[in-house]
Amino acid sequence: MNVIIFGATGMVGRGVLRECLLDERVSAVLAVGRSPAGVAHPKLRDLVHGDLLDLTAVEEHLTGFDACFFCLGVSSAGMSEQDYRHITYDYTLSVAGTLARLTPGMTFVYVSGAGTDAHGRAMWARVKGETENALLALPLQAYMFRPGYIQPMHGITSRTRLYRVAYVASRPLYPLLRLLFPSAVTTTERIGQAMITVAERGAPKRILGPADINAL
Repeated sequence: MNVIIFGATGMVGRGVLRECLLDERVSAVLAVGRSPAGVAHPKLRDLVHGDLLDLTAVEEHLTGFDACFFCLGVSSAGMSEQDYRHITYDYTLSVAGTLARLTPGMTFVYVSGAGTDAHGRAMWARVKGETENALLALPLQAYMFRPGYIQPMHGITSRTRLYRVAYVASRPLYPLLRLLFPSAVTTTERIGQAMITVAERGAPKRILGPADINAL
């Protein structure tokens, strides 16, 4: 399969990229972002493009792919709803709408979050929920990944300082968390492997929580 990754420099995106480069089911990877993915590999090609709201100039490079793994996202901490929506909803739908037009029916995997709810009280949950609903309405094979606690693996770290410190502190507890809450925790490795499996053969449902991700 040929896949596109948006957000390959973030924690989840780096984990997904690593698994794609290792997995024999993936033949080629296009990483799209404001900066290169920072990895050299025969399978990988970088496409540097700063404006995800206007992909006109790079559309010719976005055809011929089987799946898109959309890992781009930001923390809502300290952000206004308008700014958070601009990144979370507008960027995602711009990319998804373009791919739906160029390659109708392609697989589109979106990294959402546990607790997402379009009618929820939390701002981030509402925006994520509205984003999910809009993606599911497009002519794509769209799947929503809602991971709970994500343990970064293989030296991968979060770009958010607060999260980075939290992950370091919680790393020794991960085996216990996995034992006590197996349906609420996953890893960057498992997320990447699950995305590839979904691109290969689909999944039994469109909204997938940590237990579903781990099973895949």
